Amino acid sequence: MKKDNRGRIRREILSAADPEINRQDYDEYTPMLREWAMWTARGILLAAAAAWLFYESPWALPAFCWVPWFYARQQKRQRIARRKRELDHQFKDALSSMSVALQAGYSAENAVVNCAREMEKLFGKEADITREFRYMEKQLHVSVPVETLLLDLGNRSHVEDISDFAAVFYTARHTGGDLAGILKKTGEMLGDKIDVSREIEAVLAAKRSEQRIMSLMPAGIIVYLKLTSPGFLGIMYGNPVGIAAMTAALLLYAFAWWLGRRIVEIEV
Repeated sequence: MKKDNRGRIRREILSAADPEINRQDYDEYTPMLREWAMWTARGILLAAAAAWLFYESPWALPAFCWVPWFYARQQKRQRIARRKRELDHQFKDALSSMSVALQAGYSAENAVVNCAREMEKLFGKEADITREFRYMEKQLHVSVPVETLLLDLGNRSHVEDISDFAAVFYTARHTGGDLAGILKKTGEMLGDKIDVSREIEAVLAAKRSEQRIMSLMPAGIIVYLKLTSPGFLGIMYGNPVGIAAMTAALLLYAFAWWLGRRIVEIEV
């Protein structure tokens, strides 16, 4: 039964979708050429720095050919996560706007239209939340149900709060629930969660800075020794034992960097 409902919802969305509007999947991001060029350039610099620090040879550079790709991939993942986090925070304000409209006697459809205007005032025309509610407004003109549009946004956003709210809204709309009360309660819960998230972010901000500094310390020590005592590390280059030792140090360094990033990344 659930599969039938999902299939019907999907058919409704696709049949009514405006082909001129790009229905964004927030788990995907297509960087601009300028971004790709910048990320690739930074990755190449990192690869060259690693080859010089740990092997002091241009012949080691091909072993780091994966670094630009990995760096660009990490930057893309961070951009996606940041965009979804901003959408989640903006959605809280959208819920508050819809709740006020429903309590004032608006229908769910008119509440969406009013919310689209409010989001444009708050975040501007180019904000994701504004685009989404403008899209909903246009789809309402071709008789797509509000609950279907919210479910579609939840599926595309891959944000737990939006998906959960859309499911609750869909159930309440089809069972005669108190939409105004649901919106108000959900907005309060979402607001509390976002406030906790922001407090954690504030606490972790200093720790993230410390993690970045500590991650740079080993490389900084090697650079310092190379510049101040060129012969001190000379035994570590150009011979099998030294290459093996530096490779082990590089792997340990990479693991420590990865572990440090995992420790300071906390999701609420």
